[in-house]
Amino acid sequence: MKKILTIFFIFVSLAVSGSPEGKAYIGSFNALRLGETKKDYKELSNILVLLDIIGLQEVSNREGVETLVDEISKNTNEKWDYHISPYPVGTKKYKEYYAYIWKKDKVSFIKSRGFYKDKGDKFIREPYGADFKIGEFDFTFVIIHAVYGKNKSVRIAEAMNLPKVYDYFQKLDEKENDIIIGGDFNLSVRSEGFSNLLNHEDKIINCISPNMKTTIGTKGYANQYDNIFISEIYTKEFTGRSGGIDTANGNYKKTREVISDHIPVFIEADTSKDDD
Repeated sequence: MKKILTIFFIFVSLAVSGSPEGKAYIGSFNALRLGETKKDYKELSNILVLLDIIGLQEVSNREGVETLVDEISKNTNEKWDYHISPYPVGTKKYKEYYAYIWKKDKVSFIKSRGFYKDKGDKFIREPYGADFKIGEFDFTFVIIHAVYGKNKSVRIAEAMNLPKVYDYFQKLDEKENDIIIGGDFNLSVRSEGFSNLLNHEDKIINCISPNMKTTIGTKGYANQYDNIFISEIYTKEFTGRSGGIDTANGNYKKTREVISDHIPVFIEADTSKDDD
């Protein structure tokens, strides 16, 4: 497996303010059936306001996203907006939407890129992409919630096909080379399932360390399932800083109930210039 960049970890406390001028925090978060299960939307908004844009997985309905955006806007006196996928994906027993939420005064939504065309039916939930611009930095943000399945082998098999996802979105626009893939992969980046992606000719790297646990058990942080991938060749706006937000603060059981059993992970980008 390819060695990742030296990363400055920011395991953020909730006292931290938002991103500094000329920088942006781009995050990914499994929101645990947002809109379906009981949520403390006020506390959730206090967490997510630390970021500038968040790609959400496990969204049950539009109402959950709208409630979250309304709560963040109310609590911060900032206007937030959202985009949700046109339909949910998954199995007959369970489907979910993808969504993005963002600070309107900082982030511009350009357009949807739609779902990955999964011709070989390699993904239980086809990844979804959309184009955004923050300052001078424009990019395609792809989000995915990978299969969990009955055994690890199905997760590895799905991860092995991630280069196809990257290539698909990369080829949609010859002028846009910044592809950010974030999500819940249900697999540690140490797994051999990521070997194809991390050996891609575009020098793709994982921005979240394999040493940082991103899921929450009843007694502590558990697994390293959430990550963000970028091309080291193209996305030079990545500052090398990344991390996750400590949502539990020691209260693991309650956090799982009213926030999520995952933490938000994020990268910092320099938005003062675009290298495309």
